[in-house]
Amino acid sequence: MSVLQAIILGILQGLGEFLPISSSAHLILVPWFFGWGESGLAFDLALHLGTLVAVTIYFFKDLLGLAVAGLTKGTRTPTGKLAWGIVLGTVPGALFGLLMEEQVEEVFRGNYLLIGILLAVVGAILYLVDRNGAKRRSLADIRLWDLFLIGCAQALAIIPGVSRSGATITAALLLGLERDSAARVSFLLGWPIIFGGAVMVLKDLDPAMFTPAFFAGIAAAAISGYAVITFLMDYLRRGTFLVFAGYRAVIAAITILLVFLRG
Repeated sequence: MSVLQAIILGILQGLGEFLPISSSAHLILVPWFFGWGESGLAFDLALHLGTLVAVTIYFFKDLLGLAVAGLTKGTRTPTGKLAWGIVLGTVPGALFGLLMEEQVEEVFRGNYLLIGILLAVVGAILYLVDRNGAKRRSLADIRLWDLFLIGCAQALAIIPGVSRSGATITAALLLGLERDSAARVSFLLGWPIIFGGAVMVLKDLDPAMFTPAFFAGIAAAAISGYAVITFLMDYLRRGTFLVFAGYRAVIAAITILLVFLRG
């Protein structure tokens, strides 16, 4: 692929990893929309290196505080409880990813119609939950069981069109968390999964992949990812998820229309 294509895909990864719009769906659909060659799963996973950098830089103090509190305080403090809850919540996604990655890849990678339907359906669920959820609980009120349930929702993110942040934020809103608390939990809970994805890709890397396009994509994912986290954490103090549900509906409609037009 060209450097420009890699940068576009990197930007899409940064946007889709943290906005509830599904990065995996965009990395599959956009090359298909424009007739580009497939970037391949290895390159898509390599972009996780960029988003890992973004979330680590933005939440560095939080992650460090969680590690210290978890190791020294256990679950006796809200921060320590959150730390161990994140560990617990990571288990479902890690297991599902290890056991089901190949099967999901086979079923969804080229099934554009199904991806389009999932974009629309999950977007509608996110909007309805956001509109009707209590949104009264903060991070100080979160329980280990809450984080495990949110982690179960995160496991579904391996399916293109679902969205890791979309699934986790929806689950957090269902449990009554405030919007910005739901987003913070989503990002912190996503760090181990993103880290794991970045580590897993190392076995698939070939020195021949180390081209300017490869590094441009990773850099674009890191920059766009950091910008999106900054934007979303501020936006959710006053905004809703309606705009993201609407965007998903538009992309879903375009996808489904193209499926039928292209036969």
